[in-house]
Amino acid sequence: MDLIQMARELGSMIQKDECYLSFMAAFDEKENDAELSELIGRIQLVHMSYRHEVSKEDADQDRLKAYDEEFNALYRQVEINPHMQAFEAARGEVDRLMKKITGILTLCVRGEDPMTCDPDAESGCAGGDCGSCGGCGSN
Repeated sequence: MDLIQMARELGSMIQKDECYLSFMAAFDEKENDAELSELIGRIQLVHMSYRHEVSKEDADQDRLKAYDEEFNALYRQVEINPHMQAFEAARGEVDRLMKKITGILTLCVRGEDPMTCDPDAESGCAGGDCGSCGGCGSN
């Protein structure tokens, strides 16, 4: 079996993994949330208005400040939306899974034992709370 075919099989396995399935379910929930879509649309309009105003030679600083405040208020609403929070959490899990997979592959290319190499150990990662860590960049 060639490596490309094995990569395709790995991709298929990833798409069957609970982590990926949760991510896709959270994505669908986020995409189907009308209130969230409206908030994101409003953010885009405020951003466009801000960019238009800032491009003017005599940009109105009060208007820019108002756009900035409106943008931040809308963004906070997006952040607290349960579907967005679930999506971000699920995306973080998929990102960690993919980082682990690519880390293992990278270590294998460097000659490490494919059955025992651990990218977390290589980066000094103790797992869990990354607050005091500056090593792996997974947080």
